[in-house]
Amino acid sequence: MGLFGTKPSGETATAQGKVAAAGGLSIIAAGMTVRGDIESNGIVKVEGAVDGNVHAMHQVLVARGGIVHGDIDAREVIVGGMVNGSIRVTERVEVQSGATVVGDITTRRIAVAEGGTLNGQIRMGEQTAPAASALDVRVYSAKSEPRPTSATGPPRPSVPVARVAVPPRATPPGSGY
Repeated sequence: MGLFGTKPSGETATAQGKVAAAGGLSIIAAGMTVRGDIESNGIVKVEGAVDGNVHAMHQVLVARGGIVHGDIDAREVIVGGMVNGSIRVTERVEVQSGATVVGDITTRRIAVAEGGTLNGQIRMGEQTAPAASALDVRVYSAKSEPRPTSATGPPRPSVPVARVAVPPRATPPGSGY
């Protein structure tokens, strides 16, 4: 039979079956701009531009050169291009080298490659629900308020100062060390 009448076999069939079961692959091609929200039961790959929110049940891939001006909700997000909006995922976010995210990220796990740029707050842990409760909002806003500084001395560094655990030994003159 033709293309539509044959059943693929082997490893390819398994991979295609997983994507089909997840809802398929939707591609916003390079040179294409979508204005409005995108909703998918599978995978969304953005190689062009999206001016709106992207919601995918499985994965959102923002390819190198791809731009999303809006929020992203998915199970997993991989950013190689630019996202200007919040990212809320239940599993994992990956920001690749050369990628830029301007917005808050809520995730269970995150990986940022050297050269990736993040400008926003990162919330990690088991509670990654898109809508936070009123108690959570108060806790996060309390953390973001500036702390009063002490007038008694210089400000403390944000990174602990390293201290030498064992003082160096004096070497006798002429020992060669």
